[in-house]
Amino acid sequence: MTLEGRRIEVRGTVQGVGFRPWIYRLACEEGLSGRVRNDARGVTIEAFGRPDALSSFLRRIETDAPPAARVREVRAEAIAPEQGSGFEIEPSRADGERDVSIPPDLATCPECLREVLDPADRRYRYPFTNCTHCGPRFTIARGVPYDRAATSMAAFRMCPRCEAEYVNPLDRRFHAQPNACPACGPQLRLVTATDDSPAAAGAPPDDPIVAAAARLREGAIVAVKGLGGFHLACDATAPAAVRRLRERKRRDEKPFAVMVSDLAAARRVAVIDEVEARLLESVERPIVLVRHRPGSELASELAPGSPLVGLLLPYTPLHHLLLAEAGRPLVMTSGNISEEPMAAKDGEALERLAGIADLFLLHDREIENRCDDSVARVIAAEPVVFRRARGYVPRAVRLRRPVARPVLACGAHLKNAFCLAAGDQAWLGPHVGDLDSLEACRSFEEQLGRLERFLGVKPELIAHDLHPDYFSSAYAQGRPEPRKVAVQHHHAHVAAAMAEHGLAGPVLGLAWDGTGYGTDGSAWGGELLLARYDGFERLATLRPLRLAGSDQAIRDVWRIALAALDDAFDGQPPLESLPLFARIPPRDVAVIRQMIARDVHAPSAHGAGRYFDALGSLGLVRARSSYEGQVALAWNLIAEEGEAGTYPFGLQEREHGPAQADLRPLVRAAVEDLVRGEAPGRVSARFHNAMADVGAALVRLAARQHGPRPVVLTGGCFQNAWLAEGVKLRLQGAFEVYLHREVPPGDGGLALGQAVVAAAVAWR
Repeated sequence: MTLEGRRIEVRGTVQGVGFRPWIYRLACEEGLSGRVRNDARGVTIEAFGRPDALSSFLRRIETDAPPAARVREVRAEAIAPEQGSGFEIEPSRADGERDVSIPPDLATCPECLREVLDPADRRYRYPFTNCTHCGPRFTIARGVPYDRAATSMAAFRMCPRCEAEYVNPLDRRFHAQPNACPACGPQLRLVTATDDSPAAAGAPPDDPIVAAAARLREGAIVAVKGLGGFHLACDATAPAAVRRLRERKRRDEKPFAVMVSDLAAARRVAVIDEVEARLLESVERPIVLVRHRPGSELASELAPGSPLVGLLLPYTPLHHLLLAEAGRPLVMTSGNISEEPMAAKDGEALERLAGIADLFLLHDREIENRCDDSVARVIAAEPVVFRRARGYVPRAVRLRRPVARPVLACGAHLKNAFCLAAGDQAWLGPHVGDLDSLEACRSFEEQLGRLERFLGVKPELIAHDLHPDYFSSAYAQGRPEPRKVAVQHHHAHVAAAMAEHGLAGPVLGLAWDGTGYGTDGSAWGGELLLARYDGFERLATLRPLRLAGSDQAIRDVWRIALAALDDAFDGQPPLESLPLFARIPPRDVAVIRQMIARDVHAPSAHGAGRYFDALGSLGLVRARSSYEGQVALAWNLIAEEGEAGTYPFGLQEREHGPAQADLRPLVRAAVEDLVRGEAPGRVSARFHNAMADVGAALVRLAARQHGPRPVVLTGGCFQNAWLAEGVKLRLQGAFEVYLHREVPPGDGGLALGQAVVAAAVAWR
């Protein structure tokens, strides 16, 4: 018999997902001898046997990997054959260059859930049950290779029965690093903020979940320690409990996420199509924005004035058990005071959430890496991730254009997430949030330092936003690395979409958002760029609006509405016929007009989002926004489905500088409709149709000069499903159009673009 040998290196997400025991079983099936081990770059296999068996083995590695694994690359080389009697799994190695392949945290698999719910099983009602197919990964990891000693599970010594599972290659818990049972694993306790004893909470020590659920049904607020941090939970069907949570959390109107027990429960409270159903049940388990079902049991206070609700399904046994005991949907919102990072440590939670939570459901497994829930929505029949965190981090984005040396990109000021890139991989860090508070800035530095150590990446190049006053820019400038590149905001948005889809460029990038610092020092935000990784040309933009009071106008959106009206009606708008201005003191109107006329603290802004704010303020009769994007989102959500009407606009080509879309005709026509008493939902639909017309017209105008390049739609405005689908529909057939999918279109994906742009500029 001819005997041959192969050394096989497998790269990708191949640690912590049962890959080695699967390789063991596969080798046994093919009659091969040899060994497999984890190392710092992935998995290495040395296999010996007949040539045909080795070929079949290699083919099956690429095509039949376990569900949670993501095989990115398989390299094989011939080695000298060895006579052997079997196949073995060797201890991991930490030497050599790192290529981190630890997966994100994985939702509870069906097999583990069956055990948790089976009274005859030894893991019955055990809230930390897991196997190689599910459970915590990134949030408990301290380093690589991903082995128990390098996780927060190192503190828990396995009992003999768990140890037997752990060392048996034929068991699905073989080398499941968080493996545990009630006899040897983490334990729950229910306490108050002032007395760290179960009795103080009225909790029977043997079942804190039952006690917590009872208090939730009574209207209490419970801080629940999850995978990547704390949630604040309350009864989602009780208006008084939801109002109390809003008051204590200082969150006036921003929607709360709701956890429901299963897909059937989700369908009772929301209208869910098959794509949304698959997303809800996916192993990532994001919060999914879906249409609320009118008349459902959910309290209207969850998402005031919005037809959407953010639903998520349980993703740990603890959540499954708590939902079952509560017997109703539960609010599951980040454990923080509004705009602060979520709490992740017990002491931190007991201190920061003491004024919010009545009780704390704690456990003694440490959270090593803070990681909030991800948020997604279905757009154009496919999922789009709005917030990339638990379930997706630290899954790498593969770069078809590798970076020559490691890069750190510091991201944006709002919805911050940083990015580390090395070789052909880029890792977006977990969602940090707005860098407006000292706590958020500390969290940014802490999480960045952790991921640098975790990945073993030492950046040689630092990328940051062009805006000089962002904390992320100041942090970048303070880094010791000498080489730094400032990247224009919208160029980074376009490059992020290019990198996600592996586009070589140049592309036509329609980058629409609220505001981004332009190369001329003005506020951009309605841009069409001809973009490459190493540069761009600004082909077109939107006619700017004045922001009286600068950032204050983004909160007092009536100021933007007034600026749009005065611009569109040459200073003579029909204010007396618009209900909005009956709510604004005439003196305030006069002051804002003077600021605009005299150019006093009233910068021009080209942002598409500002037009959504202006028309939304007029149509909704809404003077102020409680949180960023609130009015624009509400304006989108009232748009009347089936309305095909639109509004006119102008296009101005210029000899010098970008073309400009003139939206004054659009504003005049929409206002005339409102004055005539047209339904706001119909006006909103026509406005959205017109904005989609504008975007498509700008792309076609550019294509006449530069050819029909691939088109990417990026920036926060393309989280608006009506707009994104409308532009794509208008360009379909004539252009290849790309929307974001796993990289957020908003500022949460910006750092990926910064990284690839900086690398292209620095090493071109």
